[in-house]
Amino acid sequence: MLSDQGAPPADLHCCLLSGGASQRMGHDKALLPHPEGGSWLEHTLRLLAELQAPITLLSRWPQHQALATTLRLPQLHCFNEPAPWEGPLLALHRLMERHPNARLLLAPVDMPHLNPAALHTLIEAAAVAPQRIHLAHDGERSQPLLGIYPSPAPVRSHLADAIGRGERRLLRWLDGQPCNQVHLPAATIRNVNSPADV
Repeated sequence: MLSDQGAPPADLHCCLLSGGASQRMGHDKALLPHPEGGSWLEHTLRLLAELQAPITLLSRWPQHQALATTLRLPQLHCFNEPAPWEGPLLALHRLMERHPNARLLLAPVDMPHLNPAALHTLIEAAAVAPQRIHLAHDGERSQPLLGIYPSPAPVRSHLADAIGRGERRLLRWLDGQPCNQVHLPAATIRNVNSPADV
């Protein structure tokens, strides 16, 4: 649980996924202007920086990494996602291998209404059962791109085996994992994929 000073758990590592092709949007979602200023990418990185934990930006796009470095966040590291680009499960596997034995706070770049209260609720829920995966839930469905994923050796091994067998569906892999649902306001964790969603 967070301390009075708001310090995160020592093993928390924030991971921002920003490697998608934005096909349904028709424009790079990460670079869309955010109502609070800057881009969606900058807004989400600043939001994660408030947690005072290390941050990894995973993206295959050089323009994302270049923009991120202008924020001068000392805890930020950019990770160039190598090919093949086959979705969030493979991305999660790469992040777990890069940050073993951490608890990864996974977040997508296309939740522009995400706020500190939602992140703190997620972190506090995960503190009660730190060995389990904790996924955001909007009241109707799970939103697994926002969650806290522990990366101990057994979980990394299970995920590596699934990846090796060709599994690429995050929800299907999660069916075999111990997961808790953390209910958060639907509007706060809405995933924005198309111009109509905006």
